[in-house]
Parts: sequence; C-alpha cells; structure tokens
Amino acid sequence: MESLVLSDVASDYRSSMSSSLSAAADDCDPLLSPPPPLSTAASSSSSFLDPPSYADVVFSPLDSQNGAAPDRPPLRRDSSSPRSDRAAASEYAKITVSDPEKEQDAVNSLVPGGGTYMTYLVTSRTRAGGAEFHVRRRFRDVVTLADRLAEAYRGYFIPPRPDKNVVESQVMQKHEFVEQRRSAIEKYLWRLAVHPVIGKSEELRAFLQAQGKLPLPTSTDMASRMLDGAVRLPKQLFGEGLAGYVTPQDAVQPAKWGRDLLRIFKELKQSMANDWGAAKPPVVEEDKEFLERKEKMQDLEQQLSTASQQAEALVKAQQDIGETMGQLGLAFIKLTKLENVESIYNSQRVRATDAKNVATAAVKASRLYRELNVQTVKHLDTLHEYLGLMLAVHGAFSDRASALLTVQTLMSDLSSLHTRIDKLEAASSKIFGGDRSRMRKVEELKETIRVTEDAKCCALREYGRIKSDFPFLGFYWQALESKNL
Repeated sequence: MESLVLSDVASDYRSSMSSSLSAAADDCDPLLSPPPPLSTAASSSSSFLDPPSYADVVFSPLDSQNGAAPDRPPLRRDSSSPRSDRAAASEYAKITVSDPEKEQDAVNSLVPGGGTYMTYLVTSRTRAGGAEFHVRRRFRDVVTLADRLAEAYRGYFIPPRPDKNVVESQVMQKHEFVEQRRSAIEKYLWRLAVHPVIGKSEELRAFLQAQGKLPLPTSTDMASRMLDGAVRLPKQLFGEGLAGYVTPQDAVQPAKWGRDLLRIFKELKQSMANDWGAAKPPVVEEDKEFLERKEKMQDLEQQLSTASQQAEALVKAQQDIGETMGQLGLAFIKLTKLENVESIYNSQRVRATDAKNVATAAVKASRLYRELNVQTVKHLDTLHEYLGLMLAVHGAFSDRASALLTVQTLMSDLSSLHTRIDKLEAASSKIFGGDRSRMRKVEELKETIRVTEDAKCCALREYGRIKSDFPFLGFYWQALESKNL
C-alpha cells in the first residue's frame, strides 16, 4: 500500500474521470436535481443558525509528507479584488491574532475545567500614524465586544462573531481547535475593521488598543436576566402606578432575554394583532426601497440555501466515492494475493496481474477523490462566509422590525389607557360629587400616560434613527447583492 503513489496516473485519471462522470449522469442524482427551494418561513428561522455540514470537514492530503498537493501553486488573492479595496479603506493597515497562550483563572480555579483559559496576542497597526498595538485578549472579550456592538449599533449589519464551543473545556487541549478559533477571531476583527461605521467605533478601538483588561463592561448573562424578569413580573401585574409600563430608557432597547417579561408578552400580542387582527396598526413599514431590498435579500438567502444543500451533497458524494474506491482497491489487493498464492495455471497469474492493476487504480482514485474534497471544501469557504453574513442581515431586519413593534405596542398602550380614563370619568360622573377613588385612579393613569408618551417619543426617535441609518447599509447591500466579499 505504501508503494502506491499518485503522481504517475494523476493526469490520465483526471481526463478519464471527467469523461466518465459526464457519461454516467443520471436524472436521480441529487447534484443534478437540486432540492426544492425552502419556504421563506423555514429559511428565515433555522437555515443559517447552524453552519452547513461541509463547513467543518477536515481532510489530510495524502500526496506528500508536508500535506501540500503536488504541482499545485498556492492559492493567492488578487490584490485588486473588491475585498482588498475595502480593506484599504479601513483605518487599520494590519490586524493579526497569534501566539495563543494558556493562562490561569484565579476566579474559577476551583471550578472543574474552569481554572485555565486561552488568550491570544492581537496585533494592530493604524494607517494614520502607523502606531502598532499589542494586547492580549481571550474569547470572552470577543463575546463582550460583540454584545456592546449589538447594543450600540442597533439596526446595522454587524458581522456575526465566532461561535462559542459548548464543550470548550474538553477540546481546549486540541491544537486544531485553538488554531480554528485563532483564525476565526482574526477574520472577525478584519470584518469589523472594514465596516464603514463599526471600523471607526470606540468599542473596536478599545478592543484593539487598550492595554490590560478589556475596558468594555460585560453584559448580564441570560440566566440573570430571566431571574430579574421573573422577580419583576408580579409587581408589573399587580403593582400600582407606573409598574408594568415601558420607561423612556427601556424604549430604545429591545425587550430581550426576559428582562421585562410583561413587555415581551405585550409585544407578542401586538405582533399577533398585526398578523391576524382586522385593524391596521397605527404605524406600518412604508419604506419601499427597504422593502425591495429586503425581498432581494430573501431571494439571495433562498439561492444560498439551495447552493449550500447542493454543495453538501457534492462533498458527501465525493467522500462516499473515495471511501468506496478505497474499499474496492483493498478487495482487489486481497484477491491478487489469493491468486498469487493459489496460482497453478498461467491464466491465473494473468488475472492476478489484472487485479493488481485494478487495485492500484482504485486506491489512486480514492486518494484523488480525497484530495478533490480538500480543494472543493477550500473553495466553498466563500459560500460559508455568505451564509454567516446572512445572520447579520437577519439581525438588521430584526432590529428594525423590533423597533417598529415597540412603537406600535406603546401606541396601543396609550389608546388603552385613554379608553380606561374615559370609562372611569364616565362612571364617576354618574355619582353625585364624583367618586374620589376613581378620580385618584384617573390621576395615576394620566401620569402613566405621560411616561408612556415619553417612551413613545423615544421609541419613535430610535425607529427613525434606524431608518435614517439605512444608507449606511449600502456597504453590505453591495457586497451581498454582487456576491463579492
């Protein structure tokens, strides 16, 4: 087996393989008959939450000891490509992530698997003054940066951060995991740097330049937010005065992760009324350009989903063929050995020679298919990047829809409060001298209306800001629609 090499038959095999594949085309081949397009609802809910199965495929080329394919020049990116042009427009001339080091965590040292963590050396150089900065950051700092950007730049296309591995403590020792995370962080920082708005943000500058511990405040974890929301819910349901109503400070942020459960329920009710109710909401999305772009993005998402499924089928088919050819080669090697041992007649020796030739070709074909998969997955990285960027698209659309829903909910609350005041005043007028308890309730409701009006004004300004920032999204509109990262 060790004597079987690839170089002597590579060119002949490639030419014969292309002709055999075209001759063996079949109508039931999933690669020739792509799956039907996904519905909009299905694609928007789960299509891009998980990467395609081929994205994590790792193959080891068998052609040389150093793992490089023979007689194949390294892939190079054209310096005149649009991505290079956008990188040139960034404030940073250099961003690298290197030198992973394991450090001791004094806080969680008693927690199993929590005593150590990995830090990375982040090196950046600005274009203006040429100053170079060296800071050490851990993955938790990347999560904090992503959370701060999501709050500060609501409504923008924010590149998605690398995913956090749920079994991080078990795989942290593996060099492959550390290298993949290092590469993912570097790519993420470059995407932020070339963003026309976030690339100039103080949050990114602090992450790249601030020495010592990251100065950005960490966000509250989901469990704490849910607990806080559960504690506030009884007061909101049975409290008096302003309890249960959105304040102006809360109106500019989405009702997320259970911090305000009553607000989540109200906005869910308003969303259902928008979809199924007979009455038209007081404020609706009327920006035709935005709606057209949104429809185009949904079409692009549909195409990317279909292309991803086809790519997954292609990689799986190539892998299966490679494994099958390898097993076929091993079977013919055993047959050759048997023929040589049991050979009595010259015809048996001829069959043994033919079987050996078939075994050699099958094993070489298996290795070729494995190398083909390496190159296929390498060139599918761009498709995988687009699938990740669609998460940013969904995030921007969701932020705008959430801001509009907050405005609609507050307007509905105001309408309900005014109706309650009218009923209380009408009931109080039927009593001689008025009903003091009802009048006191009316005064409380008027104060609630005042606060809710302020919250509505803040929510309208936030929605208007997101709408006015729509031109800034042109950077990603152009990148996605032209299919040019």
